[in-house]
Amino acid sequence: MPQSRKSQISLIDTPYYHCVSRCVRRCFLCGVDSYSGQSYEHRRGWVEDRLLFLASVFAIDICAYAVMSNTNYSK
Repeated sequence: MPQSRKSQISLIDTPYYHCVSRCVRRCFLCGVDSYSGQSYEHRRGWVEDRLLFLASVFAIDICAYAVMSNTNYSK
């Protein structure tokens, strides 16, 4: 059965949460696709702007964040 957010999050017990999101199936959010050579770096600013906007809308503080590419640099 689903639980409400109020019962899932306790700021008294844990004031910090680590949130992660990722792209799959060769979908590029940021970085350069080595297969096609297409650059998606312009999206990095979009993600940062949206993250900061949503933090202000939902009245939360962001301690740190990283917008990382999914480019695999190991050959």
